[in-house]
Amino acid sequence: MYDLYIANKNYSSWSLRPWVLLRTLDIPFNEKLMPFGSSNHDFSTFSPTARVPCLVQSDLTVWDSLSIIEYLAERHKGVWSDNAKARAWSRSAAAEMHSGFQALRNDHPMSVGLRIRPAAMSQSLQKDISRVDALWQQGLELFGGPFLAGEQFTAVDAFFCPVVFRFQTYGTPLSAASEHYKTNILSLTAMQEWQDAALQETWRDPEHEAEAKAAGEWTEDLRGK
Repeated sequence: MYDLYIANKNYSSWSLRPWVLLRTLDIPFNEKLMPFGSSNHDFSTFSPTARVPCLVQSDLTVWDSLSIIEYLAERHKGVWSDNAKARAWSRSAAAEMHSGFQALRNDHPMSVGLRIRPAAMSQSLQKDISRVDALWQQGLELFGGPFLAGEQFTAVDAFFCPVVFRFQTYGTPLSAASEHYKTNILSLTAMQEWQDAALQETWRDPEHEAEAKAAGEWTEDLRGK
């Protein structure tokens, strides 16, 4: 049995990736939620980088969302597409998401329970949004949808799930195809489960709250008080 260490579901975009993949593929695991900023939780006790997510299985520790997903792919079918072309495209798109899109990460931080009217959009942020939109359209066109690599939810979709929540929070305009994909991902049972749990959280981390304040005007706060 896997132990998956994650942080607040409202904020922790990196944690969402392996969590939503495990849930959607029905791979059993124990969730270990460690809130940011809690004096009772020292992330270095389970993670060599003192960061989440971190997957522990017996005496083995796997850290970083990309490494976790590749480890799971060695042990479970369906993590990546069976189609070689779709699999290659998916790994490229996931790697691009993993290492890039800094303006999107910084200017539109994930906060699942908020609705935010964005501040003025920088050229870098618009470039990132346009690139995500183009990637989604490309995957849907190449492999026929409704997911990015075809008929089944795979790791490449998991990598973009945090972006789906971001686009919901900031009301980001998208192409028709990408908007439909976003709606489809939001309707997944695992995404609904993550969102419901995020809305019930009462933890507030000052650093993440400050980032959300800087991102624009809060029009709704749907989180538990």
